[in-house]
Amino acid sequence: MPVWLELILRVLVVVGAFLTLPLIVGQAEHKVMAHMQGRLGPMYAGAFHGWAQLVADGVKFVQKEDITPRAADRQVFRLAPVVALLPYLAVLLVIPLGPHGLVAQPLDVGLFFVLAVVGIGVIAVLMAAWSSANKYSLLGGLRAAAQLLGYELPFVLSAASVAMAAGTLSLSGIVEAWRPWWLLWQLPAMLIFFIAGLAEIRRPPFDMPIADSELVFGYLTEYTGLRFAFFLLAEYVGIVVIAALTTVLFLGGWKGPFDDQVGWLWTLLKMFAVAFVVIWLRVAYPRLREDQLQRLCWLVLVPLALLQLVLTAAVKVAL
Repeated sequence: MPVWLELILRVLVVVGAFLTLPLIVGQAEHKVMAHMQGRLGPMYAGAFHGWAQLVADGVKFVQKEDITPRAADRQVFRLAPVVALLPYLAVLLVIPLGPHGLVAQPLDVGLFFVLAVVGIGVIAVLMAAWSSANKYSLLGGLRAAAQLLGYELPFVLSAASVAMAAGTLSLSGIVEAWRPWWLLWQLPAMLIFFIAGLAEIRRPPFDMPIADSELVFGYLTEYTGLRFAFFLLAEYVGIVVIAALTTVLFLGGWKGPFDDQVGWLWTLLKMFAVAFVVIWLRVAYPRLREDQLQRLCWLVLVPLALLQLVLTAAVKVAL
């Protein structure tokens, strides 16, 4: 196969996953929340079990007027939703779905690339908050900056523990080195990574930058129509990315029965299981206060992540 054709196919697969997987997660969130909270609305759009709810939401966003506030910085305001999406698209390029090079762009330093790119998300939030010329948006942006910069540390430290245990920064190499007993050895790192990941994508109970009961809708207050839909899509892509990284780093990726034949299927099943937990947490737990958020980060997660890193280093030296 010509190199250029292979490149085009890889790009098309990544773009397809970028557009499909978040929509599946969004549809699942509608249904899971509807069943857990006894909500009837999401069950009516469509003849069978409300299958067209997501389509109805999409039509609603398209019909809404696209408004840019008069006092806003127009260029930055309009560019922020795109900046929110691009980092997650770049991350999907290096996440392996299965063995034998089933990845769009394999990198020897894939984990380093992922951690660097995910951190760009805070820039989109600050762009949206500052350019909106709205006090509620600005407060939401300041909360997001403090939250994302704080939780970046346990997020990176917990991922470093796995990289140290595997002896590589390659995501495929980490999966190859993974063993079932890592579920106990690296369990604290997995919990820290998952919690910090929720804070990174601003999902409940870490949605203080939006906090609709306090800040109208935080840094998204002035966004309408498709621009708001892009931010919503970025949130669902973020769920996919966090679920995929948790699967690859801590749950063995494609490893399972008959992994050589249907390894990609095991990866997807584990990803959707983690995504279900993300949705369940939104329904089950209330939003934290800002002081509780910072205490959890600096007094619990960071010390535990450092202890896990020391434990991993000690085990590696002993072995």
